[in-house]
Amino acid sequence: MIIYNVTINIDADVHLDWLQWMKNEHIPAVMETGMFTEYRFARVMSDEPSEGFTYSVQYLAESIGEYEIYRATYAPGLQAETEKRYKGKFVAFRTLLKIID
Repeated sequence: MIIYNVTINIDADVHLDWLQWMKNEHIPAVMETGMFTEYRFARVMSDEPSEGFTYSVQYLAESIGEYEIYRATYAPGLQAETEKRYKGKFVAFRTLLKIID
């Protein structure tokens, strides 16, 4: 099992709009690709002050193959849409993890 983790820090002035967009549009669009079996959406808890709000979205894939198809076929368009809507208002980084049984 593979976890595709996206950590996002979003500016406070667009936070509520972004949160609704993630729940109602972006995450469903990622899941509609069929490359992931489930997801988790969480707010990062921190004692350190920061600008904006930080979240983690974890998408679970059965294998690296599904992730690679997602990355090559679907990710560029979905990431471009995020950039178009929230340009200069967020920072994101992506991590690929393998679950160890």
